[in-house]
Amino acid sequence: MAVLTSTAAPATVDIAGSAWPIYKLEALVAALVVAALLLLIIGSPQVAVLAGAAVATVRWTIGAARAASRS
Repeated sequence: MAVLTSTAAPATVDIAGSAWPIYKLEALVAALVVAALLLLIIGSPQVAVLAGAAVATVRWTIGAARAASRS
């Protein structure tokens, strides 16, 4: 049985001369979306910021773990 391994580098975006992995940008966008929606729905900036930070942390951690397991 053949085993295929990917040696491709993780996808990155060049921002101001620095390569950012896509999962970091996804985490930031997800946090902004969650925070904006909760701010509109609930009206509490404290809850919106904490929930957005939690979503960003989870997405960032999952992305970093997957990137580390690929290399």
